[in-house]
Amino acid sequence: MSAGQPLKVTICGAGRTGHLAAVLFGQRPDVEVTLLSGQTGIPALYRNSGARLRARLPDGSELTSTPACVTANPEEGCRDADIAIVTAPSHARERVLQSLAPALPRHKPVFVGAIPGFNGFDWLAERWLGHLGNVVLWGMKDVPHIAFDLKPGRSVRLGGAKSQLYVATHRRQTREQAEMLLSHLRRLYQAPVSLLHDYLEITLTPGNPIMHSAVIYGLIGPWGQWHNHAFSHIPCWWNDCPELGAYFLARCDAENQALCRAAETTLGIDLSSVQPLLQEIVEAYGEQIADRRTLLSTLRTNRAYHGISLPLLPQDGTAGYQFDRQHRVFQEDIACGLGLLVALGDRLRVPVPQMREIFLWCRDYMGNAPPHVSLPDEWPLQEAAASCV
Repeated sequence: MSAGQPLKVTICGAGRTGHLAAVLFGQRPDVEVTLLSGQTGIPALYRNSGARLRARLPDGSELTSTPACVTANPEEGCRDADIAIVTAPSHARERVLQSLAPALPRHKPVFVGAIPGFNGFDWLAERWLGHLGNVVLWGMKDVPHIAFDLKPGRSVRLGGAKSQLYVATHRRQTREQAEMLLSHLRRLYQAPVSLLHDYLEITLTPGNPIMHSAVIYGLIGPWGQWHNHAFSHIPCWWNDCPELGAYFLARCDAENQALCRAAETTLGIDLSSVQPLLQEIVEAYGEQIADRRTLLSTLRTNRAYHGISLPLLPQDGTAGYQFDRQHRVFQEDIACGLGLLVALGDRLRVPVPQMREIFLWCRDYMGNAPPHVSLPDEWPLQEAAASCV
């Protein structure tokens, strides 16, 4: 990319994270934004909203942006992209990557990454884009901002922001490519952006796969207050986090740390950056947390998490509510994310009984939905061999 030219960014996914990114990137004078949606109705909703996207800030103010293009056509959305950011949920990413493969430029480096980059995005992207030598694969450790209350094609609300951002590249990428990626991302984000040593630092960072599943299990699992009962109201994920959910989450977090230690030994890598969940949250949100004494108090008093409701639907024939089993917390965080962690435990021969218990129960609750695990058949043997070369 020549000096002085705008950075051309294609955001692949018009959900909460993608919508917010389109607005925030649109505040940058040297960035040209395209919003590519898999939902064919999004361009029409955008035009009907006055061809402007909006983000409502915590103080009540509003940011607006007019992307260069809002489209459902991958050829139109990607034809001149410098960087493509996949924000679609994990269970939809295979379809997104398949559509990107023929549409990406071939004449220049194109940086294709995921935000957030967990649930094995590096392996999935290699499967569909690995044959393209000009494509650089990467992921971000977590979402840079909390986004919620989406009105598709129109507006979204911004919650708390991360004070530090971390990214990793696929093992095939060079240091020079990683430095070029950092240069692009530092044009997009105000928060400092640092490079991790290994992509597993993203895959094993404690986050939504254990956080959402533990709360669900603590609420409606066999020992939960709402087991086999409709909710009488709509609680919030974290302001109203149950003690039982925090207990299950702490056990899953300990098992996740055991996975890290086993991966370090097997692959000869350093995963010390993957901290226990409590430390991750405190470092990410700092002064936005009123009470950091315990994991439960940290979850309940983090202003960045405030007001995010459980994904509940009215229950037929009652005045109560039940979980939306098609929501992304089930399809992405459990079928993809928690399923992958359980599979990693099997491959690394690490017992993960709490994760497995929650995963199997949630899978049954979803209707025995199959897991969407992107783990290569030869892992970890192939990567362990490569580490020894």
